[in-house]
Amino acid sequence: MSLLTIILSILLPPLAVFLKHGIGTALLVSVLLTLLGWLPGVIHAFYVNSK
Repeated sequence: MSLLTIILSILLPPLAVFLKHGIGTALLVSVLLTLLGWLPGVIHAFYVNSK
């Protein structure tokens, strides 16, 4: 993972997922988890972007 991806995963999790995977299920899940709470969104962004 690049430094930019790590920073975006912390600050704006859906944007980090979008830049790597585009529009799709991963983005939708990231947006929903971020709306439920910041920490679940960050965890999901790190998990999805580490694959």
